[in-house]
Amino acid sequence: MSELRNRHYSPIYFLMGEEPYYIDKISDYILETVLTADEREFNQTVLYGKDVDIRTVINTAKRFPMMAERQVVVVKEAQNIKNFEDLQFYAQKPLASTVLVFCYKYGKPDMRRKFISEVAKVGTMFESKKLYDNQIPTFISSYLRNKGVSIEPKATMMIAEFLGADLGRVVGELDKLLITKSADEKVITPDLVEKNIGISKDFNNFELQAALINRNVLKANQIAHYFEQNPKDNPLVVTLTVLFNFFSGLFLLYYLPVKSPSAIAAELKINPYFTKDYELALRNYPAKKVMDIIALIRTCDARGKGFGNPSASNGELLKELIYKILH
Repeated sequence: MSELRNRHYSPIYFLMGEEPYYIDKISDYILETVLTADEREFNQTVLYGKDVDIRTVINTAKRFPMMAERQVVVVKEAQNIKNFEDLQFYAQKPLASTVLVFCYKYGKPDMRRKFISEVAKVGTMFESKKLYDNQIPTFISSYLRNKGVSIEPKATMMIAEFLGADLGRVVGELDKLLITKSADEKVITPDLVEKNIGISKDFNNFELQAALINRNVLKANQIAHYFEQNPKDNPLVVTLTVLFNFFSGLFLLYYLPVKSPSAIAAELKINPYFTKDYELALRNYPAKKVMDIIALIRTCDARGKGFGNPSASNGELLKELIYKILH
């Protein structure tokens, strides 16, 4: 993006990977900025991989621009192109006046293929990797900070746990928050998240985890009941993922020589704000119990998917799991 902002262009961009958000961000920026509005009419072409073969793409890339310094050719859904091999010959002598962009989403080609090495010599190869769940809170904070807004840690976790690692969806909801908040609000709070995204600030996976950490039986069961009444917004698999990640992280800490907040944050790669939850859980749950809880979560997950469970609903499974965790 720095190169693009400075108008330093490669003749070929091969954008690939599991996370489509960054691929779209780069390709959209190229479409919006390389050419002026007047130049785009004759010099900007968008093709779709399911509709073209590589020869059609190359022939388009070999055209010279009309009344402009360069042309832009963007191939969306490039993962649907069957045979890329001829691209190696174009890459050996690409047209300097063409900016050719491939958007290869949800994976990448065999990196040992000849066309890859030829493109890498002259162009820009970019792999957009899927973020892990524990990286999403940092992404949320960073995205909002770049917009001049901060966010409370609890609000961050509410969004991360509700939306998961789909960056396109996360950014869409963050932009909604930025639009709907008042101009004088510089901090995103749980109340704003609840009002504009529809996540309950009192009944969510973050609060269920907190109730279990504090061994608050009443609160944990209230949340489980709420989840049972609103199953579409609170799928069991998401709840189990949150609980599994917490307790498996907690189990690692029993083997940590020094259990200081900084050591815990470094070991688990979390915001230091959340280390107090782990410190409390270390006091409330012995290692053997945590081991048993991890096994219980795995069993609940299997039963939720139909293994060894002829009739229990997801709500009933969660209530049973909470009982076993707390007793």
